[in-house]
Amino acid sequence: MKLLATLATLAATLATADAHYIFNILYVNGQRLGGEYTYVRRNSNSYFPVFPDILNSPDLRCNVGARPGNTQTATVRAGDRIGFKVFNNELIEHPGPGFIYMSKAPGSVNSYDGSGDWFKVYETGLCRGGGNIDTNWCSYNKDRLEFTIPPKTPPGEYLVRIEHIGLHEGHVNRAQFYITCAQLKVEGPGGGNPNPLVKIPGIYQANHPGIAYNKWTNNPAPYVMPGPRVWNGN
Repeated sequence: MKLLATLATLAATLATADAHYIFNILYVNGQRLGGEYTYVRRNSNSYFPVFPDILNSPDLRCNVGARPGNTQTATVRAGDRIGFKVFNNELIEHPGPGFIYMSKAPGSVNSYDGSGDWFKVYETGLCRGGGNIDTNWCSYNKDRLEFTIPPKTPPGEYLVRIEHIGLHEGHVNRAQFYITCAQLKVEGPGGGNPNPLVKIPGIYQANHPGIAYNKWTNNPAPYVMPGPRVWNGN
């Protein structure tokens, strides 16, 4: 019986090992804007496995090869509903949490490298039950991550970082980070004070229980979100 359980776990791991996805299509209030990579910086890497050098690399901001200068900037309003859809009609095919961070550029976002301050505006984890059941994760088999720009977000140009962490290999220190960055110009009255402010890299540690997470058990630990808390919008 123990052997059969081990084989089932291995089969499940292998079946999902190549299910990679890239968030590269922008939606605003339910409407698609542009095509793939019109407003999302193109990168040269589909995902990151966890190693300390990756968690401490500037590439953790927007992924490998995602450089300033070649991406259009979409104009939106604070309070708009923003979605980041997976390319090629794929789905989020791994269990795990999703996050969205924003970083205000000091000038034009088109020349901004993301080295300034970031704040978290959205997170999604478990909708029900334990993390051992893939369908208990709110984002599982969805085609996008969506959030509402807080109405008091200070106006300006922003890098918006979209991230999903696949936890199917977290138990062997190989959680997978699916990351892209979009460029948005946010208009509105402002008035908010985004916090806490963080630097990327620096938001994650490889041994955090929300990253080194074991879903391959009948009694998984309660899930703990990694990274800073979500800004409350005030």
